Parts: sequence; structure tokens; C-alpha cells
Amino acid sequence: MTATTSSATATAREPRAPRRGARGRAAAGPLVIRRRPRRNRRSVTLTVLTTVMLVYTLLPLAWLVINATKTQEGLFRSFGLWFDGDFALFDNIAGTFTYGGGIFTRWLLNTLLYVVVGAGGATLLATIAGYGLAKFDFPGKKAVFAVVIGAVAVPGTALAVPTFLMFSNMSLTNTPWAIIIPSLISPFGLYLMWTFASDAVPDEILESARVDGAREFQTFFRISLPLLAPGIVTVLLFTVVATWNNYFLPLIMLKDPDWYPLTLGLNSWNAQATTAGGEVIFNLVITGSLLTIVPLIAAFLLLQRYWQSGLAAGSVKG
Repeated sequence: MTATTSSATATAREPRAPRRGARGRAAAGPLVIRRRPRRNRRSVTLTVLTTVMLVYTLLPLAWLVINATKTQEGLFRSFGLWFDGDFALFDNIAGTFTYGGGIFTRWLLNTLLYVVVGAGGATLLATIAGYGLAKFDFPGKKAVFAVVIGAVAVPGTALAVPTFLMFSNMSLTNTPWAIIIPSLISPFGLYLMWTFASDAVPDEILESARVDGAREFQTFFRISLPLLAPGIVTVLLFTVVATWNNYFLPLIMLKDPDWYPLTLGLNSWNAQATTAGGEVIFNLVITGSLLTIVPLIAAFLLLQRYWQSGLAAGSVKG
């Protein structure tokens, strides 16, 4: 009897073999699955296309920088994509600002005037109108949307002749207003701010501000305007580039060289080579073109962080 009990006790104390299956794995501990790190896929086609686009974009800029360092004679005796023996960049810059009695400075100031008043006013109007169309309901809103979309689809050159006839009847041609007033209208900027304000400014924030007794102007300037900063910068850059590079409208509106922007003034310098008795100053034209794009590059670099914050704001949702 005693031997039987001892053998039973010993049998009960013997460890059991682990069972296969889910319970057995749970008793043995958590199952660790090691995943291999994913390797970044490299697309040869995408790399080639990116390289081609990079070369296509930077090659004209490199040509402009290189040839701005050459004299008038050096432009014709050297290879276009390499430097000449005479480094004349600073002489060309000085000659650009002094040639023709310093008319290049006048053209630069005219361009700044058109950009500050025209592009700045277009951005302000697009911001206010886009915010109002996005956050307020009123009769005829769909008709306004159709008009805005239609205005975006119409090219500016198609409106050049009607605009000239209208301003001619008002005796505004050959004046700065002939460039500033048309620049105040930006259908694409209005549409961009309309779509951006619809998502960037939550309706709950506006309702909370109204419940607290804030007026619409206070709500717009204190709450909505900071949220619209990335969209405002985007519209500002588009309108600044469009106004800065505007050529066709000043060509048909202006006759007085004192009101020329940089685009029209540099073209008049370039046209001297084809006129009888005109002075050939290709080196000054190239240097002036280089000086013309420097402010645009600086504006893009300084305002780049606002663009990046706007793209990141739309990628994360609460």
C-alpha cells in the first residue's frame, strides 16, 4: 500500500511534456517574429527622369551665370558653358546699372512697384474672397464658383486686347495703373485660397469664437489668418512670379521707357542689336537677366518653410 502511494506521488510530480499548439507556445513564452528590414526600392527609370529634369532646369541657369562673367567679345570667342579668360562679372554689373543714365535702376523700381501693389493686392483680395466663399453661405454661391472656374480656364492673352481697349477709353494706358489694376485680379489665387480655407480653418473654431462674442473681423485676423499662412504664401509666390515676369501686358500698355518693367526694358536692350546704329550690349542683357532672377530665388528660399509647413499640415489628421 505504501509503495503504491509513493509511486503515484512520484508519477504526479513528474513534469509533463509540453503540448504542441497555441497553448504550448503560450506556456513556453511569447513567440517573437523577426521581420527583415525592407530595402528601399530604387527605380532606374525614375532616377533617369529626375536627372534629365534636373539638367533641363539647371542648365539654362548655369549658362546664364557663366556668360554673365564674360565681356562682349568673350561671349563669341569662348564656349557657352565654360568661362572665358577675362572675368568681367563685376564690370558687367556696374555697367548694367550705369548704362543709359541708370535706366536699369528705374526699371527695377518699376517692377518692385508693380509687384508690391499688384501682387500684394491680388494676394489680399484672393485671401479675403476665398475665405468668405469657403466659410459663408449665400445665394448664388454655385454661380460664383462657375465664374471663378471659367476665369481660371481663360488665358490672359485672350483678355489683353479687350483690356487695352477698356483702359484706352479711360485714358489709363501708358500709366502704372494699366499694369497694377489687371494684376489685382487672380482667379487661380482665389480658387486656391477657396479650397485651402475650406480645410485649413475648422468650422468648430469659428463657432466657438462666435459663441465667445468675437466679431467676424476679429475671428478672421486673430484665428483664421494664422491658419491660412501657408496658402497665403503660396498665392503670394504665384502672383509675384506672374507679375515679375509679366511681358505681354506691359508691351501693349506702355510706350514710355520710364515705366517699363525689367522684362520689357531688357528686351529693348536686346533689340538694339537688330536696329540700325544700335549698340550691341549682349553682356549687359545677360547680366541684367541674372540680376532679375536673383530676387525671385531669394523669395522662394526665404518662404520655403511656409510651404513645407503647409504640406505637412495636410498630411496629419487628428
